Amino acid sequence: MSADQPLVLGLETSCDETGVGIVRGEELLVDAIASSVDEHARFGGVVPEVASRAHLEAMIPTIERATRQAGVRLDDLDAIAVTSGPGLAGTLMVGVAAAKSLAVALGKPLYGVNHLASHVAVDIVEHGPLPEPTLAMLVSGGHSSLLLVPDVTHDVRSLGSTIDDAAGEAFDKVARVLGLPFPGGPHIDRVAREGDRVAIDFPRGLTAGRDMDRHRFDFSFSGLKTAVSRWVQAREASGEPVPVADVAASFQEAVTDVLTRKAVLACREHGVEHLQIGGGVAANSRLRAMAQERCDAAGITLRVPRPGLCTDNGAMVAALGAQMVLKGRAPSDLSLPADSSMPVTLVQS
Repeated sequence: MSADQPLVLGLETSCDETGVGIVRGEELLVDAIASSVDEHARFGGVVPEVASRAHLEAMIPTIERATRQAGVRLDDLDAIAVTSGPGLAGTLMVGVAAAKSLAVALGKPLYGVNHLASHVAVDIVEHGPLPEPTLAMLVSGGHSSLLLVPDVTHDVRSLGSTIDDAAGEAFDKVARVLGLPFPGGPHIDRVAREGDRVAIDFPRGLTAGRDMDRHRFDFSFSGLKTAVSRWVQAREASGEPVPVADVAASFQEAVTDVLTRKAVLACREHGVEHLQIGGGVAANSRLRAMAQERCDAAGITLRVPRPGLCTDNGAMVAALGAQMVLKGRAPSDLSLPADSSMPVTLVQS
């Protein structure tokens, strides 16, 4: 990548990870992360106040580490990008305040960008320019969304989303039922490899009859989570041991079946030949394998970033910021808010 491409620093603080990424054009120079996940583990979930304080402590050291590793100075930057929503209100405020301070001090343009659109844009630094349009499925602790993306810098359209528990949230809750640590996703993925995926026929929410008419591309995992909990309770009440690996594998199969089935259907019905999967749950090995199988069968090209770029990170914010600069999008105003409920269709604040 030539040196005349825009050099953009991205800040991500929507939840429990302080992410600082530096991208030059479409080339990722550094992705620095400071995670507070261990501080939340004893609570079984993210505590917003704890996360906000962790961001405050980590912000300056993580920026310094990122610039040092990339071999650039803050003065070299062409723009600053920051997640302005959606996310936890307090944690977003830390990142937005830091980005505004940098923009003012350095005299650089500021781009407040959407967290979900950033998850789509990060694949550019992994696999090159996004086909237009792309269909994106974002699956994380807070989101399960299907998006039609004609242009990631200003045109993102929602096809469907979760109506209750997101996929990652369901993983965390089922892990708790099975006595597995937080965050649940990696542990269920690990344990499920030793289990039988068809041992238990757990329900597939919103996939039949009227549900497909009313919620064709929406997701629901609350009923699945409850079904797993009741199955485990019944087993324990009968005095029989709980086959943790089989439960984990069968639960995981139900989630990935619904996600991939609806994603491929959305591609077919909208005439899109490229599917991108992002978000923390995209690191799940079974989801990646099933998506590849079904995309291959349907003649769809699958794009999934490496696991480290699927979870929240600063690289994704920098990647979207760089695209904003490359496409000549106007910077955000310095009055931009931290918007915890920022709609996915609003790419930039």
